[in-house]
Amino acid sequence: MIRCLVLQVQPSPAEPLVADLESVGIHVIGAVQRSSLVQESVRLAPDVVVAQEAVVGDALLDCIALLQAGDPRPFVLFTTDQDVERMERALAAGVHAYEVNGYGVHRLRPVLRLAQARHAHERKLRAALADVSDRFEERKLVDRAKGILMRARQVSEDEAFRVLRAASMHSHQRVGQVSQQVIAAAGHAEAVNRAGQLRMLSQRLVKLHALRALGCGELLAESARHVESNLAALDRALSKATHGDLLDAVRAAWSALRVLVLGADAAPLAEVDRQAERMLLEADRLVLALEAGAMMASLHVINVSGRQRMLSQRVAKQALLATMVGGGGAPAQALEDGRKARAAFEQAMIYLRAAPLSAPEIVDALESAGRTWSALTAALGQARSDAGQRALLDTSEALLGVFERLTERYERSMQILMG
Repeated sequence: MIRCLVLQVQPSPAEPLVADLESVGIHVIGAVQRSSLVQESVRLAPDVVVAQEAVVGDALLDCIALLQAGDPRPFVLFTTDQDVERMERALAAGVHAYEVNGYGVHRLRPVLRLAQARHAHERKLRAALADVSDRFEERKLVDRAKGILMRARQVSEDEAFRVLRAASMHSHQRVGQVSQQVIAAAGHAEAVNRAGQLRMLSQRLVKLHALRALGCGELLAESARHVESNLAALDRALSKATHGDLLDAVRAAWSALRVLVLGADAAPLAEVDRQAERMLLEADRLVLALEAGAMMASLHVINVSGRQRMLSQRVAKQALLATMVGGGGAPAQALEDGRKARAAFEQAMIYLRAAPLSAPEIVDALESAGRTWSALTAALGQARSDAGQRALLDTSEALLGVFERLTERYERSMQILMG
């Protein structure tokens, strides 16, 4: 038996329609007002909803659209309204049978059955369209993931797809799901890397500001452009609701530092360093939040490697501050901060050598980093002389280059991308 819910659109009772429906074996489970249609439809789960209204008004059409959006049901509308525009609006709102000039009792059952058949047909069409759309979206995800793997490991498109398919079989997931995870992992890794570069640049800018006499103007300008490009990329990639406040804090610190390092007049080194320390603090908060929010333990190695870039600049900067900033205990504090930075760098090297990411190029990069680190530490005690400062600049820039390449390798590591 068809279970029918009657929408009572007029203040007058709907008894005639209810009686006629029941006379042909249709079970009327209730008659409701517009305001409670969706609620009662959800509660009673009718097979079909029936309404009778002489002139189809906006209030009724809005009510029907609300029902179809919240609890889609076959809908039959009996009316005397022959306006074609309102017919089209009724169909768009979700009416499945628009019967003009009322109804005949003998036609009630076929009309309700027709509405049910049209509703079922629409559901099949929507399901088919959704399936096609899902497959199209999945194909786009797979293509993106293949591109990431091809660039990361320099493999062919077929090999990248074999990797995705193998991971799909191993994890009992669709290839599209695995692809989505690869894309997310690549995005998280890039964000952590970029935020880590902001940490490094805060220290590099102070070092280059201190070494202006050695002709570091172009490196200063290049570092500033690097800050701007990273901020812009992170602004596009990160959720403003989740990380917007942290990114804004980095941007505010950078705005203050930028005025000092790019100004026409050379700002006092101590003031430049004070603003750089503020930027370092805010950038570090952003990195830690990104690493924690991604829920990927493998991102920690990118954070550690990226932090080595910052420490390579910090130890050089602190050696320069110890010789160029006088007054009070500033030189002693600079030396102590430099000692802590060296200890942190060496501890991180132990971690990176023991990390399970041991591709040959990573092992070679770590060996190169060890040799360059030895050259940098040898130059730290010569920061008072021009030759020593040149050696400090060259070795710290060389070590920075090693860890830029190493962090990029970690970022594109297959183990990280594939979880």
